[in-house]
Amino acid sequence: MKPLTWIASSLDDVKTFPAEARKEIGYQLYKIQAGLEPSDWKPLSSLGAGIREIRVHAGNEYRVIYVAKFEEAVYVLHTFVKKATKTLKRDMMLASERIGQLAELRKRKS
Repeated sequence: MKPLTWIASSLDDVKTFPAEARKEIGYQLYKIQAGLEPSDWKPLSSLGAGIREIRVHAGNEYRVIYVAKFEEAVYVLHTFVKKATKTLKRDMMLASERIGQLAELRKRKS
């Protein structure tokens, strides 16, 4: 089972979500750690190969952007409440910045 690595404030952001959303996000991330597919996801190829978004429907719409293509861990890049039909540009930009942070983190560990 791969460990989870939370990038920047992604874990703190999840902690602000209601219990139902946190429980479902935890379950979906557990499935990914075990090498399974989450129940509802889509690729975010505009951010790069292997970047995906989990979609959680728990009252509001919750999103988790992650990458699981690396052997050492599942990296959670960004978590947020989706309030508009289209994902806001700021959320995509923040995820993109965190991909850069992830690259630096992996570079330092190697």
